[in-house]
Formats: sequence, C-alpha cells, structure tokens
Amino acid sequence: MTQQKLPARKGKWQSPPRGGKRDGAGRPHGSGKYGEPTRAIRVPHSLVEELQQFLVAYGQKDSVMPPSALPAALTPHNKAVPLYGHKIAAGFPSPADDHQDTPLDLNEHLIKNPATTFFVRVEGDSMINAGIFPNDMLVVDLSLEPQDSNVVIAFVNGEFTVKRLKIAKNQQVTLLPENEKYNPIVIKEEMEFRLWGVVTNVIHAL
Repeated sequence: MTQQKLPARKGKWQSPPRGGKRDGAGRPHGSGKYGEPTRAIRVPHSLVEELQQFLVAYGQKDSVMPPSALPAALTPHNKAVPLYGHKIAAGFPSPADDHQDTPLDLNEHLIKNPATTFFVRVEGDSMINAGIFPNDMLVVDLSLEPQDSNVVIAFVNGEFTVKRLKIAKNQQVTLLPENEKYNPIVIKEEMEFRLWGVVTNVIHAL
C-alpha cells in the first residue's frame, strides 16, 4: 500500500491564522496555486519527495481531491471472503457451525466514504487503553464532523496526534490520551490546531 500525505481538512475546529504583514505587501490572499495562505514547516528529509508529489496533486484539485492524490482506500481491489454466521465464543467452546453468510468485502466493511477516507499508521502508546497500539493502522474519514468522545486525528503545533476529543459546554476543546502516563492536551487560543478526521476503524495485527 502506497503511503500518502494526509489531505487537508477545512472546518470550524481549527485555530485562526496568526501573524501580520504590511499593508499592500506580498501577493493577495488566494492568488497562489493553492488558493489559500501557506506557511513553512520542517519536514523529515525522507518525506520531502512524497510531500512534493502530494502538493502537486493538491494544487490541481477543484472541489474533489484528484485520484493521484488520494490514499489507497480510494481504489481498492474488491475481494469478498466467506463470512460464517456462527459467532465464535470467547469463553467456553461451543459446537461448530458451517453455515456461511453473505460474503464479506473488507473494503466495503471498513470504508464507508472512499473519496474522503485514508489510512495512517500509529506511533506511540498514548491510546493503548482504547485498543490502539503502536504500528496499528487507523482508518480515518475526513468527511465526518468530529463529535465529543470521537477518536480523532488532530494537528497541534506542527505535529499530528491521535486522541479522544472532548468538547465542553463552553466549546473548550481538550484532546484526551487513553494512557495514564500522558497528560491531556488543552487547546488554547494561541496554539495552532486543526481536526483532520475521525477514526472509524483500527487494523491491529496479533
């Protein structure tokens, strides 16, 4: 599976742009090839080529991301496998049942919105109590509106993180880890913050 850079998400859960400029200086907002302001970030050398390819494709987009920029979820090879109707006991063994239900296609089961779904691999152990472990693969849907208690992919001060979203009644946003070794991230006005997508499934190898 070819890895892709995370596509951009626009929505209400992001910090306002900061900084200023002299009146009349620079190009007008929206006049660049991306149609919005840009900023410099530090990128690992090994990811430069991949990021450049994504930006080329992203700059060509209209209202829908072009196929060349989309993650592997967008062009799956459909492969149905047998699904047996008998449930497997996690306690005491039960008699076997060879009844075969409707064949199951994992692409259809895991990916509800192919055009806005991508994969991301987990690094770190801050979400282990939610069943998310290092090297797990997350299925993330960009089209879903993040809700309180969702597990989300967030961009905070230049870094991506996966956390559980907490939205207080006063709209205060906090990103909660699922590991007592880590502290919650309370989002403040001066922080750079965006919610990129909602985690819908976890692919975990035994």
